[in-house]
Amino acid sequence: QVQLVESGGGLVQAGDSLRLSCAASGRSFSSYPMGWFRQAPGKEREFVAAISWNGGRIDYADSVKGRFTISRDNAKNTLYLQMNSLKPEDTAVYYCAAAPVYYRDYVKAIGYNYWGQGTQVTVSS
Repeated sequence: QVQLVESGGGLVQAGDSLRLSCAASGRSFSSYPMGWFRQAPGKEREFVAAISWNGGRIDYADSVKGRFTISRDNAKNTLYLQMNSLKPEDTAVYYCAAAPVYYRDYVKAIGYNYWGQGTQVTVSS
């Protein structure tokens, strides 16, 4: 089992920055690909970013490329999402997720088997 707890969300203005953290406990965090997803009211959960176990592969959604940066610190069992130049359309609940060690299709939420409870990010215009 892996437990994931997100933090760092909040209310900010357009153009501001936020850094989300996802603290992991349980088995072998450093072995798992990790991802960030988000879900806005009335919309489906969507892929934001993902990172392989050692950071050698990183994927971003086109909507956040150049503004968001995913990273991980395996020594601290923590995943991060640095969000810059935030826009009102970034408003959503943000979730971190862990995938099986063999998982490769990072953009698909169905393949992730552990999820955090989410943290709200609200960007005002």
